[in-house]
Amino acid sequence: MKRFFVLGLFALSVCSLSAISVMAASSMTVETSVSLSDAIDAPSVIDSIQTITLTFSEPLNPETVADGVKLYKVQSTGQLIEETCISSFDHSTPTILTITQPDGAAFAEGEEYKIAISNNIQSTNGMSLGKDFTGYFATNYSFILGSEGIPELYGQRSLIICISDIHIGDARTIAGGYNGFEKNKKAFVNFLNQIRFSPNVKELVIAGDMLDEWVGPMTDDPLNGMTESGFLDSVAAANQTVIDALNHIIQDWNVKVTYIPGNHDMLVSSEDMQRIFPGISEARDAQGLGAYSPVDHPEIIIEHGHRYELFCAPDPISNRSITNTDSILPPGFFFTRWAYSSIIEHPSSTNPLPDITFDAGDENQSALALYWNIWNLTMTDFPVTGNLDDKVIKTNINGYTETYAINQLIPYNLDGNGPLEMKLYKEIFDSWDERQTINQIPVKYGVEKAISDETDLVKGDFRAFNNQAILQYFHNEASNKRIVVFGHTHAACIEPSFNLKSQKTIYANSGTWQDFGDPNLPSMTFVVITPQKTSNSTPEYVTLYQYSQSGEITKFPNQAAITNLEPMSSSRNGQNYK
Repeated sequence: MKRFFVLGLFALSVCSLSAISVMAASSMTVETSVSLSDAIDAPSVIDSIQTITLTFSEPLNPETVADGVKLYKVQSTGQLIEETCISSFDHSTPTILTITQPDGAAFAEGEEYKIAISNNIQSTNGMSLGKDFTGYFATNYSFILGSEGIPELYGQRSLIICISDIHIGDARTIAGGYNGFEKNKKAFVNFLNQIRFSPNVKELVIAGDMLDEWVGPMTDDPLNGMTESGFLDSVAAANQTVIDALNHIIQDWNVKVTYIPGNHDMLVSSEDMQRIFPGISEARDAQGLGAYSPVDHPEIIIEHGHRYELFCAPDPISNRSITNTDSILPPGFFFTRWAYSSIIEHPSSTNPLPDITFDAGDENQSALALYWNIWNLTMTDFPVTGNLDDKVIKTNINGYTETYAINQLIPYNLDGNGPLEMKLYKEIFDSWDERQTINQIPVKYGVEKAISDETDLVKGDFRAFNNQAILQYFHNEASNKRIVVFGHTHAACIEPSFNLKSQKTIYANSGTWQDFGDPNLPSMTFVVITPQKTSNSTPEYVTLYQYSQSGEITKFPNQAAITNLEPMSSSRNGQNYK
C-alpha cells in the first residue's frame, strides 16, 4: 500500500511536496492499493486489476461518501473522459472504500486513468484530507506470446520485441563447452516460433552480438582457418534450428526482423547477413555500428551500445600502421579471447602485471596508468596461465596476422623506468576524439570519463554505461528520443528518468541469452515495447520479461510507460509487415 502522495515505483516526483504540505496534523490521510503518480504525463504502471481499495486513517461519515471518488480515462489529447465507477462503503470496515467497474470487470488494459478523491469526504469526527487529491496510473497488458494473442489488442500488430547478446558460436565452441548459448538454444527456437505465430508482434529487433566471432580461447584461430564468410557459414550450420526459425519469421513477412551490429559481430558484413538471413532488415551507420528507430516510432532508438565503450567501440585508427588495412577491432577483442582462456583453464593464480611508474603531471601518462589499472583488474578477475610475454593470442582476422603476447596490450615502462609505452593501441587516447567522430557519437566526452566508465564496467558496475543513454539521447537538445534500448552489458534493466523538456523517458537493457556468466544477471531476457493501443489511448509501455526452458514467461517488476499526450498517426495501426 502506498500513501496517496507517494509516486509509483517508476514515476519520478514532480510536485509531491505540495501534496504533503497541505496535510496538517489534524488532517485525515488515505492509502491506495495501487501506486499512483501526481503527474499526468508520467503515470505509475500497474498490472491488470478489478478493484482499487482506498484506506482512510479515520472512520468515514457515510453521508459524505457519495460522489466523493471519480475515475477518468486519460485521452491522448490530455482530455479526461469520466468513467462510471462504483464506490462501495462497508459499515463493518468504515475506513475503507472500494472502487470497481459497474460490471465487476477489470480496468481496461493499455489505458491511463486519473482517480480523484474529493476533500468533501469527511470522517465521523469531521476531519478531511485537507484538499482534493488526484493521482494517475496506467494499466499494462497481460502479456501473452503465441497464437492466442493479447485480447485487449484485438488482433492488432503493434508489439516491438527487442533481444540482444545471443552469442551464437561455431561447432568448436559447442564441442568445447564454452559456447554460452547451447543450453538455451532449444528454448530460444521455441521463443522465436511463438513470435512467429503471435498476432500481435509487429517487429523483432536483434540488438547485436548474434553471430559471434570473438568467443574462444587465445590459442584458437578466431575464424578456424577459414575466410570470414566460410566461418559464418560454419556457425550457421552448427545452429541450423536457430537459423531456420529466424528465416521462417522473415519469410512470412508478418513480422519485420531488424539486425543491428554488436561488438562481437562488428565485422559481419551485410552480404554475409543477407546470405544467411535473406530479406532481414539491417540498421547500420558507421562501420561496425548501427542504431534503429522502429517504423513510425521516432521516439524510440535501439542500438547495441558498444559505440560508447572505450574497449569495444570500433577502433579504425590505433593499429592501422600494424595491420595496413581498414581494421576496426578494438582492445575488447583481445580481452575477450583472454577471458575465455581463463574461463576454460580455471587457473587459481597468474603472473602479476609488472609494476609501473609514471609522471602524474603528464595527461597522457596518467591516462596510460589508468588504462594499466583496467588491465590489472582484468587479470585479477580472469587469471591465465603461462608467461605474459608468451605469444599466444592468435589473430588472422580483420587484417591482423601475428600472434601476440598479453604484455603487448598493456602499458609498460620504456627501458624499465622511462615513460609508459604501449605496443598495441598506442593511439587509443590521442585518437579518442576522432574515433568518436568516426563512430558518430552525438555527445562527445573526454578520455578520462571513457577510462572511468571502462573501469566501472570491469568492476561490474553498469551505471555509467546506462547513463550514456541519458547523456546521448535524453540530455541532448538535438534528440527527440523518449525510449532507448541497449544490449551489450547483459544486465537487463529498465530505468525511467526525465529529459531536458521535463518529459518522462525510459532506458531499457534487453540483457542476454547466454547460459553462463555472472550468476546475478538473469538470462533469456527480452524487452517488449507496446505503443499506444488506439489513437485515443495515451500510454506507451516498456516491459522486461524472462523466458524459461519450459516456455513460461515471467515479467520483471520493473515496468514503465511514457505518454506523448498527442494523437497517434493512423499509420501506427498497421496489421502486418508486407
